[in-house]
Amino acid sequence: MAYRYEATERFWHSFYALSDSQKESVRRVWKIFNLDPFDPSLGSHKIQRLSAHYGKTIYSMVVEDDLRVLFFIEADVVKTLMVGTHDLYS
Repeated sequence: MAYRYEATERFWHSFYALSDSQKESVRRVWKIFNLDPFDPSLGSHKIQRLSAHYGKTIYSMVVEDDLRVLFFIEADVVKTLMVGTHDLYS
């Protein structure tokens, strides 16, 4: 399926707060994410607690070590919510 990608304002705020090396890591995996948000190398998985809270399926993609991107899918749109550490799950 061909997806369209949109980032929330909160995503951009959290992205710009990252270190330069973290931003570069996000850019690197973004190329894979844009081709397939569920590529096995990204380790994308459902976050049960956030899904229940938002009333929609929320996924986490692994960027590096403890850096994650949260996103959800509506029809053909992948919306990125924020980027950060596991603290995002709280």
